[in-house]
Amino acid sequence: MIASPLASAINHLLAQESWARARLARHAGKIALFDAGVSTLRLAVTADGMVQSASPDSTPDVTIRVALADLPMLLQNRAHAFSQVRIEGDADFAATISQLSESLKWEAEHDLARLVGDIPAARLAAGARALTQGMRETRRRVEENLAEYFLEENPMLVRRRAIDDFGSEVAQLRDDIERLAKRIEKLEGRR
Repeated sequence: MIASPLASAINHLLAQESWARARLARHAGKIALFDAGVSTLRLAVTADGMVQSASPDSTPDVTIRVALADLPMLLQNRAHAFSQVRIEGDADFAATISQLSESLKWEAEHDLARLVGDIPAARLAAGARALTQGMRETRRRVEENLAEYFLEENPMLVRRRAIDDFGSEVAQLRDDIERLAKRIEKLEGRR
């Protein structure tokens, strides 16, 4: 069952932030249902501000529904996550969940330091950040090179500016043809 590992991960984050546990403890006994279509997760808030798996037949106080296709985008940009979901039920509880989802962040370096020490953890975290940044930069360069290739060397794509210019030229040509047709009509009328 996926609920227990997720509850454990959430509790790990909550254990590091007393303010978050205090805010969540105000909703002790309430149940949140997270529905992604093919999978659901029910979590109950405990008196100490932590979460635990709730039984599948328990009635949720708040239901948060999200389309499965939107999950990757939501995980990437948590600040805008709640604008992409449908929320039903206790608005105050939902607002607390929203705030916690935006504010709680996993500090991998802190957890790693407990295993290998502060200095190695700092170096490993810095290396991971550099690797991530390098991968982003490589992806950006590949995208730019592919775009340049398909726009310049093997034109399969057209720049937006070229489309706009072409549209303007067609409109200008149409107007010129209409003016020419009117001149021809005028000249034929003089005969």
